[in-house]
Amino acid sequence: MSGFAGFALRRTVGAVITLLAISVIVYIVFYVTPGNVAHITCGPRCSPEQVHQVARQLRLDDPLYVRYWHFLEGIFVGQDYSTGTSVGHCSAPCLGLSYQTDQQVTQIILAKLPVSLSLVIGAMVLWLLLGVGTGVLSAWRRGRFTERALTGLTLAGISTPVFVIGLVLMIVVCGQLELLPFPEYVPFTDDPEQWAWNLVLPWLTLALAEAAYFARLTRASMLETLAEDHVRTFRAYGVGERSIVGRHALRGALAPVIALNANDLGSSVGGAVLIETLFGLPGIGQELVHAVTVVDLPVVVGMVLVIGFFVVLANAAADVLYALADRRVVLT
Repeated sequence: MSGFAGFALRRTVGAVITLLAISVIVYIVFYVTPGNVAHITCGPRCSPEQVHQVARQLRLDDPLYVRYWHFLEGIFVGQDYSTGTSVGHCSAPCLGLSYQTDQQVTQIILAKLPVSLSLVIGAMVLWLLLGVGTGVLSAWRRGRFTERALTGLTLAGISTPVFVIGLVLMIVVCGQLELLPFPEYVPFTDDPEQWAWNLVLPWLTLALAEAAYFARLTRASMLETLAEDHVRTFRAYGVGERSIVGRHALRGALAPVIALNANDLGSSVGGAVLIETLFGLPGIGQELVHAVTVVDLPVVVGMVLVIGFFVVLANAAADVLYALADRRVVLT
């Protein structure tokens, strides 16, 4: 257990260092930009004195490293902000105030995060079931019509844009067959049943797009594992093909699937912009696009950091799952 604890500690320290590096890069990239942020925030009709006052309130006159230090300070201990007539406090973790609305970025993210998590987690369950199941069946029935048919379906899924999948599902399921109403997000706390029904099509859209990649990866990993010596030994001893595929080959093929799922789970929190826009879901991705459009830099930086946090967290969880599945990982 001490070896595993040391491994988990190393991964935790590595994740913290990675997040700090991401915060530095993101902060520099978005704040060392051409254009007068104070003028954009104040508006085209502002006088030079008003622009200067806005720049002073936003601390844009401070050196970049000072502003970054205040940014880190806000994350860990909170920060006070001047609104011109009064001073407000932003509790930790504070990611700043929106240039457009003076609302705390943390509150904006917390309001949008449940929508994105509802979309991604539900879709993840579906893409794992569809993708891994299709990949296993394709590898098991290799060389037969089933494999060729499933391979064709996965290629079609990879080559079809996600918004096309969503549009086709809405036209067929909601328009022609009238099996479901057109999606309209309902919070889980208001009505769990309507929450699920209104997310079925977004879940299917994202899951079908991702499942194709998981199917191809699972199939390739399964075929590689089935060609190893220990599998041939099992066959020589008369072990059934179903048992070999389900108990031995699948376990050996799951490592790359775990890695891909961790990366997709983290990036999809803010990366499902097209799906959120198509189905009108007020999530992180849609809010990020709006913040970029109006040059609301604190919101952009905060949301990019949150997305990076989920990516790092998901990959750290994947490392822990590796260690639990294969103790040899702890020794590396």
